[in-house]
Amino acid sequence: MAMGLQSSGRGRSKRRTPMAEINVTPFVDVMLVLLIIFMVTAPMLASAVPIELPDSRANALDQEPDQITIAVDREGFIYVDDLVVERGSFPNEVEQLGCGTADAPLITLRADRVLDYGRVMAVMGELNRAGCNRISLVTQGSAEAP
Repeated sequence: MAMGLQSSGRGRSKRRTPMAEINVTPFVDVMLVLLIIFMVTAPMLASAVPIELPDSRANALDQEPDQITIAVDREGFIYVDDLVVERGSFPNEVEQLGCGTADAPLITLRADRVLDYGRVMAVMGELNRAGCNRISLVTQGSAEAP
């Protein structure tokens, strides 16, 4: 079938048959644009709790697939994986994390910079009491020395 022409065996007339091919170039273009948008916005969606992190010159840690993020916002509310914890029920939530087991998850603690040291230490104390010993403190990268 050259150029979409096909001869039928019924005489001398040649008929053009429609081509049954789909042009996928626009589809591929749209998918590549969506991929780029996803790649740019995915790191920004890492945590939905708005927190102003303190600055630090510490080296970045690797992400682990089974890590649990605990965040403390400016007002002192505690979030476990972006779900707010009711006041007074944080010890019960920590018990359900399964930190006392051999395959305990990594806990990443994000706390707002305006919080007092005591509030952050109370959260870390509850984590330690439940057996969560792998705790990473998340900070904002900074080029300045303290």
